[in-house]
Amino acid sequence: MELAPGAWRYATPPFVLAGPLGLLSPVATLLALGLGVAVLLFFRDPDRTPPAEGVLAPADGRVSVVREEGDRVRVGVFMNVTDVHVNRAPMGGEVESVEHHAGAHRPAFSKESDRNERVHVRFPDHDLTLIAGAFARRIHPYVEAGDDVGRGDRLGHIAFGSRADVLLPPALDRSDVRVGKGDRVRAGETVVAHRETSE
Repeated sequence: MELAPGAWRYATPPFVLAGPLGLLSPVATLLALGLGVAVLLFFRDPDRTPPAEGVLAPADGRVSVVREEGDRVRVGVFMNVTDVHVNRAPMGGEVESVEHHAGAHRPAFSKESDRNERVHVRFPDHDLTLIAGAFARRIHPYVEAGDDVGRGDRLGHIAFGSRADVLLPPALDRSDVRVGKGDRVRAGETVVAHRETSE
């Protein structure tokens, strides 16, 4: 099983504590081992195969945001604790900038999350925003300005949380969105927006 960077940093402490805790209680040892395994599962990073066309989901989870912002459309995906938290490029292109913004740590599914800590990964025609939640305090982008990113490539991960948004290109409108709020999606595989071309 492939793991996202930093997995062992979080998983090692409970594994190390499992031994000493055994002097106190076998149950405590099992709980510590279980926590370590749960952390490794949280950081799992499976391969994905993108379909031929369309804007891809940036994260595993449920669609929590579909809204128009001026002449653009935003699609957001909320990741719960059981989802894969490695984020992927909805489209290909050269990264223009990677910007970190400090902020609050509200639940990522709430309206207040618009003020949360975030990282913007900007491309010429679309943007990806990684948003920290109530428990997610670490956003780890894998890319920097000038990197050439392929559609579906890994872009980063959020340790223990929470939401990833894609601001669609201006050429796509609400009618091109292929998902609705509450739909389950998979990063790098589910098409969230696509414009049909007539022959």
